Amino acid sequence: MNEYQVIVVGGGAAGMMAAGQAAAGGLKVLLLEKKERLGRKIAISGKGRCNITNEENVSDFISHYPGNGRFLHSILRGFDNVALREFLARFGVETKVERGGRVFPVSDDAEKVVEALLTFLSDKGVEVRTGIAVEEIIVKEGHVVGVRGPGQKRYLAPVVIVCTGGSSYPATGSNGDGFRFARKLGHRVITPRPALIPLKTSEEWVKELQGLALRNVEVSLWISGKKQAAEFGEMLFTHFGVSGPIILTLSRQAGDGLRGGEKVELRINLKPALSSEQLDARVQRDFQKYSNKQFKNVLDDLLPQSLIPVMIRLCGIDPEGVVHQISREERKRLVGLLQALPLTITETLPIEAAIVTAGGVDVKEINPKTMASKRVEGLYWAGEVVDVDGITGGYNLQAAFAMGYRAGCAACDGSLSVV
Repeated sequence: MNEYQVIVVGGGAAGMMAAGQAAAGGLKVLLLEKKERLGRKIAISGKGRCNITNEENVSDFISHYPGNGRFLHSILRGFDNVALREFLARFGVETKVERGGRVFPVSDDAEKVVEALLTFLSDKGVEVRTGIAVEEIIVKEGHVVGVRGPGQKRYLAPVVIVCTGGSSYPATGSNGDGFRFARKLGHRVITPRPALIPLKTSEEWVKELQGLALRNVEVSLWISGKKQAAEFGEMLFTHFGVSGPIILTLSRQAGDGLRGGEKVELRINLKPALSSEQLDARVQRDFQKYSNKQFKNVLDDLLPQSLIPVMIRLCGIDPEGVVHQISREERKRLVGLLQALPLTITETLPIEAAIVTAGGVDVKEINPKTMASKRVEGLYWAGEVVDVDGITGGYNLQAAFAMGYRAGCAACDGSLSVV
């Protein structure tokens, strides 16, 4: 018989942590993963470098989760960023801090994080079976009794921890299975939608800037003419629109606005360190310096080379005209564009391309002290399948590890005799 004390469904960050912690408590644990290897999403995160967590004080973490941050309050304190870094160090993964407090492995290799977690599972005696897609969570009389895999094969346990991820990057195994389980078991599922996702724009000139990264800029989000948020940092132009850290952070609100049928715009401040008056004075100095040159040849000190032709067209100043002939009105128009370059957002990329899924199992139906379901005895939820999401910077992986840790530890506290 395939009998265990705990079954964990899903071998990502939350699942591996939950399985290891439950086994550390002396329980017989089975980890089931539908793909052929564990930790596939970890391995591709942070462009293959793995932004594990953030170094800021854990008390400040909550503000970086637009999706139900308060739910994580005690969970993050139970397994915080310091504990996570110490955990990885025990398995040979030293970490470093980069810009914005982002924490990465010193090796810059996400696979090292996966290897550490695999060693953890092995050391604790977790039985791992890959290539097995769970079809159903089996419940009798309101209590979990196990799961059903392919071909009606059953794996029995009084505790099941679901860590199946969201709907993003389905190639890694996160294709929404957990949401299907939740609905069938009577849980409310908040509609899944992309949280960290590149944005498409209507402006054709964006294609000319494909690959251009802008650093130290401020991008503000406007919905139906009202400013909603602003982020400072780095962004990237793509063939379809815009991406990069600050765009991803704004994308959740942008997507919500689009789904509500509202007009969504971004405005890029290319010189956020300067006031309008200071920037105007700066432009005047450049114009005086190059007063006898053509306008198309005087913006090199202000803008990246590939952005200059676009900016010239948008500001409407004759590129062949001599600089000392530019009017005050034209100069002011240029200054305005430098501080509020507009982009019209038409849609997000599909949810499959999202770094993180917003939505998921309603946190009101999960006990944050244990990650246990309030609807089904013996059922636990952890990771991206839960309706929790954060901005970029390591917050989402930290939340997944912390939820997995809590669920795994809580599984050790109940009555866990084998069915």
